[in-house]
Amino acid sequence: MSTPNEMLEQESGFYFNMKHFEDLVQAGEWDEVDKYLGGFTTVEDNRHSMKIFFEIRKQKYLEALDRHDRTKAVDILMKDLKVFEAYNQELFQELTMLLSLENFRQNEQLSQHGDTKSARTTMLMEVKELIKANPLIRDKLTFPTFNDSRLRALINQSLNWQHHLCKNPHPNPEIKTLFTDHSCAAPTNEPRAPPPANAQLVGIDHQITNSERPMKKIKTSQVAEVYDIPKTVVRTLNQGSNVMSLDFHPIHTTILLVGTNVGDIGVWEVGSGERLTHKKFKVWDITTCSLPFQASLTNDATVSVNRCLWSPEGSILGVAFSKHLVQIYAFNLNEELRQHLEIDAHIGSVNDIAFSYPKKTLLIITCGDDKAIKVWDASTGQKQYTFEGHEAPVYSVCPHFNGSIHFFFSTSTDGKIKAWSYDGLRSRVAYEAPGHWCTTMTYSADGTRLFSCGTSKDGDSHLVEWNETGTIKQTYNGFRKHSLGVVQFDTTRNRFLVVGDEFQIKFWDMDNTDILTITDANGGLPVSSLIYVSFSYMFLAIQILSLYATLMSPCQAFPQLRFQKDGSLLAVTTSDNGIKILANADGQRVLRMLEVSHSVSKQSNSNVKAVVDSTRAADVKPRIPEETQRIRSWKLTEIVNVGHLKTLRLPDSTSAVSKVVRLIYTNSGCSLLALGSNAVHKLWQWPCDERNPSGKSTASVAPQLRQPPNGILMTNERSDNNPEEATACIALSKNDSYATSASGGKVSLLNMRTFKVITTFMPTPPAATSLAFHPEDNNMIAAGMEDSSILIYNIPIDEVKIKLKGHQKKITGLAFSPSLNVLVSAAADAQLCVWSIDSWEKKNSRFIQASAGCTSPLVGDIQIQFHSNQTHLLVVHERQIAIYNSKLDSLCWWSPKDTLSASVSSATFSCDSLLVYAAFVDGAVGIFEADSLRLHCQIAPSAYISSGSAYPIVIAAHPSEPNQIALGMSNGAIHVVEPLDGDSR
Repeated sequence: MSTPNEMLEQESGFYFNMKHFEDLVQAGEWDEVDKYLGGFTTVEDNRHSMKIFFEIRKQKYLEALDRHDRTKAVDILMKDLKVFEAYNQELFQELTMLLSLENFRQNEQLSQHGDTKSARTTMLMEVKELIKANPLIRDKLTFPTFNDSRLRALINQSLNWQHHLCKNPHPNPEIKTLFTDHSCAAPTNEPRAPPPANAQLVGIDHQITNSERPMKKIKTSQVAEVYDIPKTVVRTLNQGSNVMSLDFHPIHTTILLVGTNVGDIGVWEVGSGERLTHKKFKVWDITTCSLPFQASLTNDATVSVNRCLWSPEGSILGVAFSKHLVQIYAFNLNEELRQHLEIDAHIGSVNDIAFSYPKKTLLIITCGDDKAIKVWDASTGQKQYTFEGHEAPVYSVCPHFNGSIHFFFSTSTDGKIKAWSYDGLRSRVAYEAPGHWCTTMTYSADGTRLFSCGTSKDGDSHLVEWNETGTIKQTYNGFRKHSLGVVQFDTTRNRFLVVGDEFQIKFWDMDNTDILTITDANGGLPVSSLIYVSFSYMFLAIQILSLYATLMSPCQAFPQLRFQKDGSLLAVTTSDNGIKILANADGQRVLRMLEVSHSVSKQSNSNVKAVVDSTRAADVKPRIPEETQRIRSWKLTEIVNVGHLKTLRLPDSTSAVSKVVRLIYTNSGCSLLALGSNAVHKLWQWPCDERNPSGKSTASVAPQLRQPPNGILMTNERSDNNPEEATACIALSKNDSYATSASGGKVSLLNMRTFKVITTFMPTPPAATSLAFHPEDNNMIAAGMEDSSILIYNIPIDEVKIKLKGHQKKITGLAFSPSLNVLVSAAADAQLCVWSIDSWEKKNSRFIQASAGCTSPLVGDIQIQFHSNQTHLLVVHERQIAIYNSKLDSLCWWSPKDTLSASVSSATFSCDSLLVYAAFVDGAVGIFEADSLRLHCQIAPSAYISSGSAYPIVIAAHPSEPNQIALGMSNGAIHVVEPLDGDSR
């Protein structure tokens, strides 16, 4: 335990006692270590602090594992280490996987980890260096010195205060000792003296020393360094028109969405400075729009973007326009934006748009000049709710949730703030916003603090924090008077607030109402306030301001700004229709890495002529062309000869040859993972060099077959009964770090970096026959079993969360849809079942319909895969291919016939879901248009294999190249197939 001395050090934050800190670490008093550090810094203060806390908590975690105290280790992981997941998810997953090891030193990176004493000593040496480098602690490592008069001043203040509290204060008190509190004696009959509120005790001089004088203001550059605020301009992007709204992608955090005053939207890759796509405003289907909207376009065709933003998972984006419309696009990295929904949402301007997830269903919230708030289904576009109650145009919405209760705030242009819940269409509470005009609201990242920022019609801006009771907790200072427009703000890292005002970007610490620091981003920011030349012009300026406030759109604000998710980047609009990207040290490091990657990729594509739609701006370089162009990549309707196709048989020098039963690309597109019927895994990785600068798989460059250093191949346990016929299954985590796999025995957890089997779980019988990672948690998997059940399994704690029953035969396919919030299962009983991810209850089921002319029912393995829209489902049986909707209605189907009459062995969507690739047991490959399953092209086996009777058992589609497939063959070979350069993009 800490002594009073150490407690004073901790609470005052003036002196960091390194000796005391070392003693706590060596004694393993981890809670005291954490508490003592907390008196000087927090995890999020800077990178040094984060590293210090991480190393200490990691050591605490490893010691619990070393004691085989699994319960304590899980507790430390979820309470102490969970905070670091937001900064390095991959590292957190590595730590989680240590729970599955008998000895964490089996992990290659921890193999040299010593015993407890030596590990603490080693860790302490590193942490001490970090403490000495930490700007928040390094100046507190020596005991502070005080001037001689300082102690006297402190005693004087204490005694003056004690005398002030006396019930019977004497004008000339007598102080005899400092060991007891002072108190004047009871009065006699003489008149009582008045309390000396500001008097000083006799005999003690009150001298103001240097240490008591107000501290000099810290330079803003020093503040930025200490707090790690993004202030360095690292990119300037030219959008070409005035930017009205910005939003960073929640997953791909260097991708920036922008909307402009002429209705255009653009998507930028900040790392390379490249604009990925540019969409000019147009109405997709004018016939479905209301007559008032059609009339408004006829009178004035000018349309502006009021707000654009990404959905929480980044799969779609929403755009709110100044006239009636909301447009929703589907987004997939390296692909063109795809039109998803167009909604005639409000009469007049749609002022704001937001996404919400009540009951795990993605909803779109909009508000507008018609004083209404409307809620729409993000999948279908159907209106779910209408909220009315505002007496002025609704300016903004802010969704939130508290546990299972979902609600949202709305603000209107008369300064009213209302809160609404989905279980009642009436406002729950109503507040008054400071300024009584346009206000936006947002929560801190952890959802515990609520802020609002807005401007009055007189141009006075207000930034405040709210209590839960609906009262203002604190008001932040530092705004210039008479701003033009409505200032916008953002928050990051549960700590900082930022506002664009007065040609500058202003930052606040959430816990301090005074400005923390300011930057002008090297100049060029939009005008946000009036500059008065002299007092004589003030009256005129106020009149102009009042007229401007009346005429301007309340949605217009200068400048617009948005933090990236982790706060290392900040996007700010400029006065010349551009965007400046500001970065801190971490942001600059990330962008430098992306620069290198982009330069390599650009070099590889230098000889490829870009095909650009004539309607697009000249500087637009779309990564993937339009849908029709992609399908034209396979120009021939039939490919028979080797010369009409680009193919590559992957090299394999191993003696372990067996038919390929499972084949998947890694999510990065740089590797292929195969599982043979002999339960052996093989991984091919493409080199990143001059011939293949992107490092992605290609039929033009041979990959390398990765061999583990010890020569032991990753091999699954096998069943004793006819192992060659066991149903194999495999699933890959989203970050490519881990895979789960089974070949009739226990399920293996594979480390894709070290190419080793980490552990095995789920003893047989029954055996796992299908596997899928949970879309929101890599620690959870769904495992379809040989006995027709489905297990929802937590890997780190080796626990079955729930067992699902609904099929009669073995499970052959599993597919998650985060958008629908469901798991779909398929089984050898030819039945599809839909399960809720929340409750794990069965929502729907249907037996697969046999195609016309088929006399016997369908039996056997069923493969399933979701379309990229997460609503349509590809269902594959040896006798038919079909597309189903979310209600399990069959939309279209195809069955083997004519020149493709053999049984289907495998089928998959292309990465953009525009094509369906199917393999057949006679060696042929069919390419179908996904919307109709019309046969577009067929490839004869003679085009990619020289001779023999081998055929593809499994087919895999590249995750980002829609025209590349890989075929896993019955003879153990793997072929990568692409159209010729002349036929490709």
